[in-house]
Amino acid sequence: MRRRRSRSASSREAPREGGRVALRYKVVEASSPTDEDLERILNEWVAQGWRFEGFHFAMRESSKRPSMAFVTFSREDDSAG
Repeated sequence: MRRRRSRSASSREAPREGGRVALRYKVVEASSPTDEDLERILNEWVAQGWRFEGFHFAMRESSKRPSMAFVTFSREDDSAG
């Protein structure tokens, strides 16, 4: 299975009739990335209108479990002209 390359922020503009609209990004840090903590973060931010983009995990050499996670979200930036 081939992994999809992520696009740069500049190419991640959402098309809209009559032009394009910029995306706003949100990064949430989880210092204890348990399944319950990550699920809570996902549900909280998606309920506020953010779209889930992905997880990024920070690993320690001495452990197979991540020591920290960053959860990324995006949504249309209504303030952009």
